[in-house]
Amino acid sequence: MNDVNFFPPKDVAAKMCEAGVGKCKLPLLKMFLLAILAGVYIAFGAQLFLLVGSDSTLGFGFARFLSASVFTVGLMMVVVGGAELFTGNNLVLIAALDKKVAWVELLKNWVVVYIGNFVGSILIAAFLLWGGTWSFNNTLVGANALKVALSKTSLTFAQAFFRGILCNWLVCMAVWMAMASKDVIGKLFAIYFPIMAFVASGFEHSVANMFFIPYGIFLKSNPKVLEAAGKTIADVANLNWGTLFTVNLIPVTLGNLVGGAFFVGFIYWVVYLMNTKK
Repeated sequence: MNDVNFFPPKDVAAKMCEAGVGKCKLPLLKMFLLAILAGVYIAFGAQLFLLVGSDSTLGFGFARFLSASVFTVGLMMVVVGGAELFTGNNLVLIAALDKKVAWVELLKNWVVVYIGNFVGSILIAAFLLWGGTWSFNNTLVGANALKVALSKTSLTFAQAFFRGILCNWLVCMAVWMAMASKDVIGKLFAIYFPIMAFVASGFEHSVANMFFIPYGIFLKSNPKVLEAAGKTIADVANLNWGTLFTVNLIPVTLGNLVGGAFFVGFIYWVVYLMNTKK
């Protein structure tokens, strides 16, 4: 297999385990700063999703495809540029299962990275608000942002949970396949297709939602955005910091953990690393 441009799955599992050790051993400040960057990068992709999706002349399927395609830039920057993303770091479970890191180190990584992702996401939402990019396309970009946020805080717990599973199953497969590639172009292609698939399918990504919903909260009091979206103040009453967590982030995060840590990390560890000689 040395003459091909990718690592076979068994080697990817070992490399993922090694990467998990490195992530858990990062100094706290570096881990937090890299997590902020990941939140920023995913928010950049999410902004592109809102921008492209604001074009009402596109058909439903084509609009979903194009907006999902540009969203992929976020994970591309995370993987190639280097950053710590909670959803991708669900694969660090492999290192814990292989007893290369302690469970407390795994939990510390997940908590610190999750908080850092939130900080980075809020930062970009605030910058976009102050930069007035919501006014693009006759305020339809802001209207789209508001509608997306409303849709995400209108899900049932079960809907958010299962969409979270489906989302991070694909996200972690994107990370897994990117790890398999030996060059940057291969990594970009490996990332593009699974991420495009999850976004176009309407699945739920906890870190992306750390941007989408707060951005909607920031915009809901803007009369121009409300008018462009065809909404009233009463229509957006349920869009707030409480529903961000209770309706969306809690079930979506739990779903992301199941989809990424269990269906990708745990299963591949069982297949390729469990009971193997070190």
